[in-house]
Amino acid sequence: MNVYADTAATTKLSAAALEEMTEALRDTYGNPSADYTAGREAKVALEAARYEIATALGCKTSEITFVSGGSEANNQALLTMAAIGLEMGKTHIVTTRMEHPSVQETLAQIKAMGFSTTTLDPDETGRISHERVDHAIKANTCGVCVMLANNELGTIQPIHDIAVHCSIKDVLFFTDAVAAVGRIPVDVDELGVDFLSLSAHKFGGPKGVGALYTREGIDLSRVIQGAGQERGKRAGTENVPGIVGMAAALSDKDEKMEANRAKTEGFRKILIDLLSDIPGTTFNGSYDHALPGTVNFCFDGVPAEELVKALDEQGICVSAGSACHTGTAAPSKTLLAIGRTEEEAKTAIRISVNEDNTEEEIRYLCEQVSACAARLRRP
Repeated sequence: MNVYADTAATTKLSAAALEEMTEALRDTYGNPSADYTAGREAKVALEAARYEIATALGCKTSEITFVSGGSEANNQALLTMAAIGLEMGKTHIVTTRMEHPSVQETLAQIKAMGFSTTTLDPDETGRISHERVDHAIKANTCGVCVMLANNELGTIQPIHDIAVHCSIKDVLFFTDAVAAVGRIPVDVDELGVDFLSLSAHKFGGPKGVGALYTREGIDLSRVIQGAGQERGKRAGTENVPGIVGMAAALSDKDEKMEANRAKTEGFRKILIDLLSDIPGTTFNGSYDHALPGTVNFCFDGVPAEELVKALDEQGICVSAGSACHTGTAAPSKTLLAIGRTEEEAKTAIRISVNEDNTEEEIRYLCEQVSACAARLRRP
């Protein structure tokens, strides 16, 4: 049996996205900036997709900028936050130790510009309390950056409550929602954020395309220089087929959200129940505040990379932590942040499933994890 259980890394292209992209690749070949029929047709498709994504997020079409993916969106949001901070004479940013590398590395770049940061550790479940964020905000704080859901643990943060504090103190708030969009309802007004990033391949869209929500009134800084595409905020001819596919995938996910979420929450319960029975296991994350379908476990004495390879031989795809870190020797910063030792962190695997999986696959996966862990465990 083949079981794909790494949907947090990427998902297969949805039927809805494939259909729309095939039509766009075949028929909508014009440059959307061109002022003739083929170009205007591409522009219509582009703006229709923008409307679909804006509708899904509960915002205006003018607040959506198309980019190449989550990493670019995260870069642009943070660099905009820093540029606004410099104009205001505020050079402090609050963030967490669990953010994606595209956030951490951009913040390192921003620190080289003279900024300081306060980096908060989560509790043992991976949660950051809104009170701690509020306490970390200073008079010279220009922005706060907290991801909506952690890509390794699946833990969901109290974004709305954090946003309330940011609004009261006139501080910009950015959330990386790449791991969350398409899995749980995401409405920018309900969250109260100023920036929000998403990436198509995390919810059944194609790789290499994403979007950045920027609240109306914020002057988005350019990261890619060139011509005036995306209202002058992101140069480069738009990837119309990819954008159309992203919109189709997100609309499909939103339409089926309730049923998909119930199914994957059921899978998550089975995973937690069965994997917790394996001797020497430790659950990482939150039981209650988490994405459906994502779990993270340490297996005492079992090197994660060896377990991943053993499971692959049984037709099962999982990851040793985040796919963004796979292949590196360093233990997960997220697991260290929630209190795991380096040795423990190197025994952790992430399992992430969605509605495309079956209960039979979930139970087979658990059986194989148990068997492989017992075989590989070192005394």
